Amino acid sequence: MTDPVSRTILLLDIEKFSERDDVEQAYLRRMLYDITDRALETADIDETRRLRADRGDSVMELIDANTSLTALLRALLTHVPAQLRTVNRMASSSAQIRLRAVLATGYVAIDEHEGWVGSDLNRACRLLDGETLRAALRERTDDFALCVSPSVYTGIVRHNHPGIPAEDFRAIKVTSKNGPLEAWLHGPVPTTEGNEPGQVRDHTENQGQAHSPTDTSGARPGAAPAPQAPSGTGPVFHFNNGATVHFGGGLVAGDQHGVSGGQVTGDVIMGSTTDHGEHG
Repeated sequence: MTDPVSRTILLLDIEKFSERDDVEQAYLRRMLYDITDRALETADIDETRRLRADRGDSVMELIDANTSLTALLRALLTHVPAQLRTVNRMASSSAQIRLRAVLATGYVAIDEHEGWVGSDLNRACRLLDGETLRAALRERTDDFALCVSPSVYTGIVRHNHPGIPAEDFRAIKVTSKNGPLEAWLHGPVPTTEGNEPGQVRDHTENQGQAHSPTDTSGARPGAAPAPQAPSGTGPVFHFNNGATVHFGGGLVAGDQHGVSGGQVTGDVIMGSTTDHGEHG
């Protein structure tokens, strides 16, 4: 395995991809490639400075960390929405393309099977698959929802560069199997977050105080917080040996162990309005 190298991580996923037929899916994939390539070209990032993984309804880009993250973020906020409006203006309802995106930074290694390995990459994938970002796109009239990692917010967004207004980003916490993940959502926080019990923090707060304007966790006031799953290294991605990884569903790797002798306390809610089997 190579030594981990600092990368910019860009993930893009098509909403409701699995609901389309084969012809529609092929068209949407062409549009996804075209939109991604144009955004990277706008940011002056050529093909020699990036690696791509095709996941069907999603693409993953590992980009040279020496390229301009500011230019890429500006392209995502301005060029991508403009492209989506142009594409969807004349498209039928079945050919409409709407995208979720995550922009992050971190260290990624490449193993002997050309698989991409890295905890920062795993976290970015979980942000993409999180209910908060899905709900944000569902509630918007436009066709794009973006969140960025804390490192991107700290290094770029908070400095209020031209075309990247810091006041448009909101701090959120996204529930994952390894515990809550912090991120910054561009645009309004969704009013309904499905079964996403994480707190939403106001972007102007500096003292770490949190509030929960929409609490869907089912927890009783004053109840002890539910224990979080222990952190792990997360899944390893192998893209060229036949393995399957879906951004639209759960990421599963390693042995799965049952739980015996456990104890369940607090409220238990059976059923959910969120279909986790749906991809895209």
